[in-house]
Amino acid sequence: MIVVFVGTAGSGKTTLTGEFGKFLEENEKRVAYINLDTGVKTLPYTPTVDVREHITVEELMKKGYGPNGAIVESYDFLMDYLDEYVEKILELEKENDYVLIDTPGQMETFLFHDFGVKLMENLPTPLVVYLFDPTILRKPHDYCFVRFFALLIDLRLGATTVPALNKVDLIRDLEKIKRYLEDVEYLSARLKLDSSMQGLLAYKLCKFLPEVSPPVRVLYLSAKTRIGFDELETVAYEHYCTCGDLT
Repeated sequence: MIVVFVGTAGSGKTTLTGEFGKFLEENEKRVAYINLDTGVKTLPYTPTVDVREHITVEELMKKGYGPNGAIVESYDFLMDYLDEYVEKILELEKENDYVLIDTPGQMETFLFHDFGVKLMENLPTPLVVYLFDPTILRKPHDYCFVRFFALLIDLRLGATTVPALNKVDLIRDLEKIKRYLEDVEYLSARLKLDSSMQGLLAYKLCKFLPEVSPPVRVLYLSAKTRIGFDELETVAYEHYCTCGDLT
């Protein structure tokens, strides 16, 4: 099974990749780790495949590139090794129960660069887990945003994408957040009370959500407490065994 973790910088992708991998290994699963981040300096797991063997952001910055330019240039460089990475990942999938892919800290690098898109196009039915941080959920339309952003990732990468709220150990009232994320009718009713342009847009999008949303459920995870790890394992299993119906 290939599980790909994507999310904004600081959403906890790398920490979760390492801790979920340990959880699987403790349950007698064979796990391979893929690091696709050219800018990361330390990892909480030992990568089976590591793009830093070919290029790092730090090396490029020493040559005069700025931080953003170095990130883009590093993935331009890695395009020459794309087939090699695809071949390695496919071989690892045969040898292991899980292949966990840790994507770049800057999510746009993976979503908008050919390296990420073409890599995903060549992987058989990968499951994408879109991690978002609870700090983004400040207003009702923020909940609409994260649900639709998961759809956009699905569209861009051509892979089933499950939205996952990470760091739930930091949340005081998780049930309130769950209601906003899971009950579209409730969220729509709240958005209808917002007279701003953003509120109106979010309301119309939210009413449209049931028509376009694939059969997936929201996950609630914590690398610190391992909350939701059983559910994540179940979703991965269902993805590969029930043709993507993750309700």
